[in-house]
Amino acid sequence: MANVPYVGCGVLASACGMDKVFMKSLFRDSDLPMCKYVWFLRTEWERNTDTVVSQIEAKLGYPCFVKPANLGSSVGVSKATDKISLVKAIELSAEFDRKIIVEENLDMREIECAVIGNEEAQASLPGEYIIRADDKKFLDYTEKYAGTGNNEFIVPALLSEDLTAKIQQMAIAAYRAVDGSGLARVDFFLRNDTGVLLINEINTLPGLTDASGFPKMWAGSGLEFPQVIDELIRLAIERHADKSRNKTSF
Repeated sequence: MANVPYVGCGVLASACGMDKVFMKSLFRDSDLPMCKYVWFLRTEWERNTDTVVSQIEAKLGYPCFVKPANLGSSVGVSKATDKISLVKAIELSAEFDRKIIVEENLDMREIECAVIGNEEAQASLPGEYIIRADDKKFLDYTEKYAGTGNNEFIVPALLSEDLTAKIQQMAIAAYRAVDGSGLARVDFFLRNDTGVLLINEINTLPGLTDASGFPKMWAGSGLEFPQVIDELIRLAIERHADKSRNKTSF
C-alpha cells in the first residue's frame, strides 16, 4: 500500500502459505499429491471432542501428527500414539491457533527444495535433513534451532536425477499454486515403503541464517549467499515495476 518494493511473496501468497489447510486446498487443485489429513476448528473440538477423535481414528489412525494450522518451526506440533496423547496434542495446538490439522504418520524422508523467481521461477537442488539421534521422531523446535548436533542438512540430497527433477517441478508447481514471488522453500515427504513423493508444505518466508536450508540449497546449486540477496532485490524491483503497470483509478 505504501508503493515500496519489498522482497518476497505478496499478501495473497503469504496468507495462503501460512494457513496449512487452505494451502493444501490449493495443492489439491493443482493435482499435487499429499498425505492424508483431517482439520477442524478449536470450537468444534470443544463442542464435539469425541466426534473429532473418532474421525481422526477412522481416517488416520495412530500414530499421527497434530499441528496448529497457522504456525511454523514445529511450534505446537506433537506426535500422538493413542487417544490420550491425541487429546493432549490437540489441546496443545489449540493454545496457538483456532484451526488444527492432523496428518497421518509416514515412514519417510524429509526433502526440501528452494525456489527463487517471479513468473519464471527456478528451483535449487534438493536438500535433506538427516537425524542422527535414534530417539528423535521428528525435528521439533529445539532440534531445529538449539544446535544440538543431532541433525545434518545435506545438499544435494541423495536422489536419482529423475527424482530430483520431479521434486524441482513439483516445487515450482506449488509456488505457482499460491502465486508465489521472490522466494520460498517447499518441503516434501518421500515415502520409504513405496517411493511415492508427497508435498508437505510451502514456506513463503524461509530462514536466511547460516543454519537455514534455503541458502545452503542455493550454495549447493552454485549460487552463493551474496548472489541470492542480489537476486531477491532484483526480483522485488521487477515485481514492483510490474504491479505499477496496473491502473489504480477508473
